Amino acid sequence: MDTRQQQMLLDLKPEQPPTLNNFVIGANAELVVRLRGLGDTGNFEAIYLWGDAGCGKSHLLTATATGAHNRRPIAHLHAAEAGVELPLAPGSLLVIDDIQELNAEAQVALFRAFNAARFLGLALLLAGNEPPRRLGLREDLRTRIGQTLIYEIQSLSDDEKAAALRRHAIERGMLMDPGVVQYLLRHGRRDLPSLMAMLNSLDRASLEQKRPPTLPLLRELMQTSLDLDKT
Repeated sequence: MDTRQQQMLLDLKPEQPPTLNNFVIGANAELVVRLRGLGDTGNFEAIYLWGDAGCGKSHLLTATATGAHNRRPIAHLHAAEAGVELPLAPGSLLVIDDIQELNAEAQVALFRAFNAARFLGLALLLAGNEPPRRLGLREDLRTRIGQTLIYEIQSLSDDEKAAALRRHAIERGMLMDPGVVQYLLRHGRRDLPSLMAMLNSLDRASLEQKRPPTLPLLRELMQTSLDLDKT
């Protein structure tokens, strides 16, 4: 495979901004309803999400913050961006991703945000990679997080992933071999974002090479991706 095709794989980026509408819900319907509610100025809930890499935490946080930004002030941070002071406007929604990476000063700031939430009318949406009791954070903050509404993001079944991939292919106008989706599920990475990215790559390669999106072309792309991972 030529250099241009390799670069195409390296440059994979999401083609649609994350929204709650394009999140594949699966068994997470109650959670999505809760997240939609955070856009309401009268909602003062504190919600904590956790799950494995690729389960959709960052998608949900970005989608919630984006969906709420016209209705209330939003502060959307990655843990690495948080410091001794957090932007806490009255009535705002504070969103922090990967809280297991908060440094000592940021942990104090988040604890203070919990204390101030009632008086400022804040809602909080936090995400991490572990349930609260296993987070490597200071004990008082971990206790506060443990008192929030806690949701483990439920993984999609293979049938749900297959349905999402087929729908995505239809939306892109792809006329692919019936076996492409099953091959991806058997041999691709298990998380849906990676599977979607490979499907997008297959579509682009098909258009650039003027070849149908068949299993042989998919195998070429996946082998190139595997080779790049080894370099």
